[in-house]
Amino acid sequence: MSNPVRTQPSGLSILPLAGSNHTEVGEPRHRTSTFSVVICGEAGSGKSSLVNLITGRNIAVTSSDAGGCTTAVDVHDSDILNGSEMLKVKLFDTPGLDEGPRGTVPDKEARRILKKLLRTLTQQGNNHLIVYCVRGEREIRTLRRNYELIRSQVKRKFPIVLVVTCLESYQPEMEDWWRVNEPAISNMGMTFAGHACITTATMKGPMFLERRTQSYNAVHKLFEQCRPSNITGVHTADSPMSKNKTIVVFGAKGAGKSSLINLMEGKDVADSFCGIEPCTNVWQEYPVEFSGESYRVFDTVGLPGETYEVFNTAGANESRLEFSQYLNACKLVQTLEKEGGIDLLVFCVSGTGKLNAMHQNNYRFFYEFLCGKKVPVVLAITKLEREPDMESWWTRNQKNFLRKKIRVNGHVCITTIKAYSDLREKSRKAIWNLVKNVTADQQKRAREGANNLFRVASLISPAQNGNLRVRKDVVSYLIKRCHMSPEVAKLLASRMVVVAT
Repeated sequence: MSNPVRTQPSGLSILPLAGSNHTEVGEPRHRTSTFSVVICGEAGSGKSSLVNLITGRNIAVTSSDAGGCTTAVDVHDSDILNGSEMLKVKLFDTPGLDEGPRGTVPDKEARRILKKLLRTLTQQGNNHLIVYCVRGEREIRTLRRNYELIRSQVKRKFPIVLVVTCLESYQPEMEDWWRVNEPAISNMGMTFAGHACITTATMKGPMFLERRTQSYNAVHKLFEQCRPSNITGVHTADSPMSKNKTIVVFGAKGAGKSSLINLMEGKDVADSFCGIEPCTNVWQEYPVEFSGESYRVFDTVGLPGETYEVFNTAGANESRLEFSQYLNACKLVQTLEKEGGIDLLVFCVSGTGKLNAMHQNNYRFFYEFLCGKKVPVVLAITKLEREPDMESWWTRNQKNFLRKKIRVNGHVCITTIKAYSDLREKSRKAIWNLVKNVTADQQKRAREGANNLFRVASLISPAQNGNLRVRKDVVSYLIKRCHMSPEVAKLLASRMVVVAT
């Protein structure tokens, strides 16, 4: 039995105006090629309401209860405005999953329809984006079954993004849902190319109107950042992995990693100011192009700034947080190893403080422990806008790096502050010159496979790690070499087995 596919009329580019219930029809300034967006998830998760939010029109039938209202694959063509360009999208609204035998579409049939659609789109080989839609009040563990279904069908050929709905009353901010739940999502092995925490509710009131506008902007930003033509980590026959270099930026909290990525991109794509809190809570990928070259630049969670002497008095909550930060880094490196390796590590260090054991520990954890000293690493010293000559900072401090045995393949002394426009432009040229020079001879090794670049500590479940001697060796290394607290080192070792380099 074939599943019906209904095509809806094309939509217009409609922009919601803050503080108003009206819409404005925008004229396309630059049109890109069409890409397909498959919206899937359990019944009642707000998939059809998401279609209406994206297009700015009530073109999809919605329901006020938790049951499904989509009985077949509904297709909606729409032009949506993102920044200075028009994106032409084809939205596939799919029947809801997890309904009982008497539901609108029983779960077995809904899963069959979704699998057939994903297989068909995969065979077509066009640009596709998979949106996994979930309700914010659902328990995290219930999300994995449908996630595994989606992932098994696309087999990493297309990006999967998470859109969390029904957050109109979530406090203090909708985005806090991700900060609270991301560790559990990551620990269960669910990875997404991006996410948006939103509401599709049309309730009246200033707060709901503001949050709906935020949601509209968040979803459109997600499309801009994660559409397949922008994601160099998704590989097709026309865009092989070997064309794109992979760069990982790491360092302590507040070192300026996100600001460095904005500098490299030439515009703000990464959150770079969050007060005293870290801006990046889970690694993020940013596609960047420079001088005709494509790069995958990864912003990592800021590693703990405290050394073991401070952390040995920390409580259970602090140890769990530190463990989550290190585990996130491990998962990123493991993921990139499977995808072809890392071309360059950028160690971001703030020039406003003194070089201390914390910097040495971060260097050892990323460069030595995770990458086995087999990935080139460079230094980016930030926040030097008040130096009479930024390069003079390196002249004064180079010996300190050598004393702590932090050896690198190159360095740049830069500023990322917009107010210093001349120095900032000089800094952008400097970081790209360094990247291009150091990665010039690495691409051949990346094409030959990840094992020629490095072997990484592989993440496994605690039950699988029966080699007590290996675990003890890892714990000892992390404590002595990386000055990690014993509690965190034991937690991390319980999730690893180290492959000899």
